[in-house]
Amino acid sequence: MIHVCSLAALPETVRLTGASHVLTVMANVDQVQRPVSVLPANHLKISMDDITEEIEGFMAPSQHHIAQVLDFVRGWDRGAPLVVHCYAGISRSTASAFAAACALNPLRDETAIALQIRAASPIAAPNRLIVSLADKALGRDGRMLHALDQMGPGAMLAEGRPFRIDLE
Repeated sequence: MIHVCSLAALPETVRLTGASHVLTVMANVDQVQRPVSVLPANHLKISMDDITEEIEGFMAPSQHHIAQVLDFVRGWDRGAPLVVHCYAGISRSTASAFAAACALNPLRDETAIALQIRAASPIAAPNRLIVSLADKALGRDGRMLHALDQMGPGAMLAEGRPFRIDLE
């Protein structure tokens, strides 16, 4: 099971879910303290800004970032939950969790996963660049982006509430 949350909700989400792995996808990853119950090897920090194109002075999500995400989630043994978080729990984290769910379920329909995310979080707004890069890396032929279109835009809020994505 994958849980998605904001930075502020990270400690409580890890505690409540018993998560063994944490994926941090946000700028300024140095400010993120690993929950003490998570082993250092089970916490991946990827520094990226929440942008969808190259902007000078910012770190756009890249193919290298997506490869790191996919390698990390494929190495997760699924014995305990994975928590994916960004600063607000709305865009980078939901896109990365969507990518993880697609990678771990290669035969599962992308739209079904996207609609599960929408049902769990009315404000989820997966970063389109992350999803586009993941779609390419996973050979999904544009279906992940089409699934985002089917999902529709999220309601506007400053911070998301934690939610989960079932893998089956």
